[in-house]
Amino acid sequence: MDEPMTHPEDRHLQATLSRLLLDHLNAPIAEGCHLRGVLPAPGAVRVAIHACDDEGSETFRLLYEIPHETTVGPAYIPGILRTVLTGTQIYSSDDVSEAMGMTLIRLHPEKITPAPEPEEGQALSMLRALSDPDPAPDPEDDAPFLIGFLMNGDGRLRLYVQHPGRTGIIGADIRLAETLTALIAALPSLVKEEERHQPAPDDPHCDAVVDLTSW
Repeated sequence: MDEPMTHPEDRHLQATLSRLLLDHLNAPIAEGCHLRGVLPAPGAVRVAIHACDDEGSETFRLLYEIPHETTVGPAYIPGILRTVLTGTQIYSSDDVSEAMGMTLIRLHPEKITPAPEPEEGQALSMLRALSDPDPAPDPEDDAPFLIGFLMNGDGRLRLYVQHPGRTGIIGADIRLAETLTALIAALPSLVKEEERHQPAPDDPHCDAVVDLTSW
């Protein structure tokens, strides 16, 4: 390495992208394309991908370099990688080299439109955000917590939540979308509003249902 990674913002971006891509160690980031590593580089992060052609007969080891100074946030990088892995891309010779036996391609994320996240990835992001435990939970906190879920197809997800210290399980129906941050923040308040509660005769796993698919 020509120079060490010393800038705190660079370390933060590197760590953030590493966490975002961890799930793709188990699931392909795109069809036939598997994550093999997230590597630090001077002023950039490099993502190692093992890919095969359409027939699966020939494999390629690719290393995509993404500069830290890009104006594109880390959350968009998985979508950008899906775009370059699923379509024909033309790269300048200045952006292609080799490192550790892999073809190194320097990307310009601000010029690439991120491909949408698959439904399973959207669900995982939502469930992770709701199920990560509070490092120092307040015993008086009345926020609901996630105790189960069911994917219903067509971008719909049922969340099973229960308030600490209360009986009864609420099934909250949501529609997966690209941005769920606002809904995650509002969910504790929304499921407490009893006027939203509807009977759940077809679901023996909850006592009431809240329809948030249009929220």
